Amino acid sequence: MAASVKPIPAQGPRPRGRPRNAEGRAAILRAARELMDEAGPAGLTMEAVAARAGVGKPTVYRWFENRHAVAMAALIDAPPAGDLPRRRKRDASAVAALELQLLTLADTLASRHGRNVTAMIAAADPDTEMAKAFRHHVVLARRSEGRTLLQSAIDGGELRADIEVDIALDQIYGALFFRLLLGHAPVDAAFIRKLVAQAVGGLQTER
Repeated sequence: MAASVKPIPAQGPRPRGRPRNAEGRAAILRAARELMDEAGPAGLTMEAVAARAGVGKPTVYRWFENRHAVAMAALIDAPPAGDLPRRRKRDASAVAALELQLLTLADTLASRHGRNVTAMIAAADPDTEMAKAFRHHVVLARRSEGRTLLQSAIDGGELRADIEVDIALDQIYGALFFRLLLGHAPVDAAFIRKLVAQAVGGLQTER
């Protein structure tokens, strides 16, 4: 007599919500922000982050190579401090999208965690791991986004095709981070809008 074959149970729909690993990453970054706010740079260790986030230390290392990378990611992924829109409108120009990116960055850096991080950078040696992480995860990452937006503006006819993109990026992001690190004047929405208007004004096509 042939053995009966048990039917394979039908699989139900997958549970909704973010994957568990994404939730773990969010918990790690939330823990990092809390520790920085409570104890400053000294309070941010991989052990403390793991304990506060309720995950194992290997899980933290699976996402981030060191505590400096955690600090930078926590800064960039922080909830908005103000009321700025976070998504580019479909009909917005590339230049308008660039201004929005800079406004969002200024808003993030103006947060309590952002001020903590930038104060650390201003006082740090340029060759420290924290300074390197800031350059990589904040400065160069945002500059790379800006390059894409400037190229879109060129391709769309908003800006002249003969501009030196690298120089334009240095003008825009150099001014922002110079003011940020020296702290001689505020990095606010008014400054960002004037910066974009002045930097981009001479690059636009004649209409």
